Amino acid sequence: MCQAGVVRTFDAGDLRENLDEILDAVAAGETYRFSRDGVEVAELCLIPHGMTAEELVARHRRLPRVDHAEMRREADEFFDTEDRVGDDDPWERRRG
Repeated sequence: MCQAGVVRTFDAGDLRENLDEILDAVAAGETYRFSRDGVEVAELCLIPHGMTAEELVARHRRLPRVDHAEMRREADEFFDTEDRVGDDDPWERRRG
């Protein structure tokens, strides 16, 4: 999964027409998403090579926060709770 501050979305046809310019922008750190008929189908981003610890920490800090309770509610709504594990469920542990 790509993580970047700036994400540009284009129609898939733009990839064919502007490949060199898009690859140059990706090499400079930009992320591109491509859509077909209005639906996003692909993402193109820089492959991280040899990132320092500081770069990894900075990248981690840009990740969106996860609301664990909301994620659980959405999972229960989607999958139902019938097959959920019992009291030893690791997702139910206290976070501290």
